[in-house]
Amino acid sequence: MKTLLTTTAALIALAAPALAGDAEKGENEFKKCKACHMIASDSETIVKGGKTGPNLYGVIGRVAGSYDGFRYGAGLEEANAAGFEWTEEAVAAYVADPKAWLGEQGFAEKSKMTFKLRKGGEDVAAYLASLTAE
Repeated sequence: MKTLLTTTAALIALAAPALAGDAEKGENEFKKCKACHMIASDSETIVKGGKTGPNLYGVIGRVAGSYDGFRYGAGLEEANAAGFEWTEEAVAAYVADPKAWLGEQGFAEKSKMTFKLRKGGEDVAAYLASLTAE
């Protein structure tokens, strides 16, 4: 019985989301991203930023490479064609090394994003998730 309980507890722990980002920390970390990206809903600008990269409002749950008016690199175009939807985990891994992440997913290792966020990706992803339209 003890083994069954231990096994059950381990399986529950493994089933829980591995990502535990802090949205408040992510808001601060996003300052590094705003040189290229803005966050704006239809009704308000949340973070005024650059337009080199796509608007990241609602990115969690959005199909990769689908923001209107932005031309993506080959890797995200392939992700779009595959119907890949961004999750917090995927965003956190992507921002750490975009080209490597694309290759690991089986997409072309070509991205227009050259910046690598070595630390804090989980926090930025949690922040972006907090801004997703409901």
